[in-house]
Amino acid sequence: MRYRLLGKSGVRISEVALGTMTFGEDWGWGASQDVSARMLDLFADAGGNVLDTADVYTNGTSETILGELLKGRRNRFVLATKFTNQTDPDDPNSAGNHRKKIVTSIEASLRRLQTDHIDLYWVHARDLLTGTEELMRALDDQVRLGKILYPAVSDWAAWEIAEANTAARFRDWSPFTAVQLRYNLLDRSPERELLPMADAFDLPVFAWGPLAEGRLTGKYLNGQSGRATTVGRPYTSVGSDDIVRDVVAISHEIGCTPAQVAISWVRQQPGPVIPLIAARTEEQFRDNLAAIDVHLSRQHLDRLDALSRPTLGFPADVMRDASVVAGVYGAQLPDIDDPRAQVVRTTTTAGT
Repeated sequence: MRYRLLGKSGVRISEVALGTMTFGEDWGWGASQDVSARMLDLFADAGGNVLDTADVYTNGTSETILGELLKGRRNRFVLATKFTNQTDPDDPNSAGNHRKKIVTSIEASLRRLQTDHIDLYWVHARDLLTGTEELMRALDDQVRLGKILYPAVSDWAAWEIAEANTAARFRDWSPFTAVQLRYNLLDRSPERELLPMADAFDLPVFAWGPLAEGRLTGKYLNGQSGRATTVGRPYTSVGSDDIVRDVVAISHEIGCTPAQVAISWVRQQPGPVIPLIAARTEEQFRDNLAAIDVHLSRQHLDRLDALSRPTLGFPADVMRDASVVAGVYGAQLPDIDDPRAQVVRTTTTAGT
């Protein structure tokens, strides 16, 4: 296992994180506590140290299982959980990102996790009814109380995260330290706004859905339906089967599974990008975890990039046009010895 840094914090985080939405069988699928324990031990034995859960995962059972399994070794891990989604259908204030929700959610998560603090506390989703300053100040209060160490954000637009972090820094509040989003070979849309924003704010990216709900394992190529066709998942778009076929082909070439190719592609993206790996069975988890030993060559990365590269849209596509780059940066761009200039040179498209 290799390690990355949690932004400017200096905290060491493993190159893959263990997602625990499958811990518990309350939703009619998932892993029992015994299977969850084996997956956690496998992850720890491999050197993994980031555990990701949420207060709503399997109706709170995921946090409860983790709390039991972490007895005696809690500080060995970077423990992350989330809040936002409603936890009590009869209580309107059990949903959202307001201060009352934050306080009650933290206390409930701490009890289930059997700990006195949460290392990485994710805002699970954007709540348009709650002002950004209310949220960021409430999170900072919990940091000052020692109940959370680092606030983080999941599934927000890039401009919203930038606004929140700018407001926090201006007022000397704790900013978001990481961002979690959906990112895989079949959905590279975060490259338009979210990944550049994360790079600018030095936020590591935790990527959920690296297997596109199983589509990138190749098992849906025969027309079988499943979670990969769920509404809101752009995994059946024109050309997506070609990407999956190439993932399968590369797996045969290098002697691994398609899942390991897909996870390794995410892991090898700059950023850093930390894939969240999860499974319902020990066998599936062993296969996913083995991706840390798979390294895709530059040739394989280029092949996958050529097939899956997204259209960035305006203004990115215009600003990458060769004629525009020449006008903005001047004829001396090739002679500027600076990493920023190198980025400009390598992202320029052929112009007319």
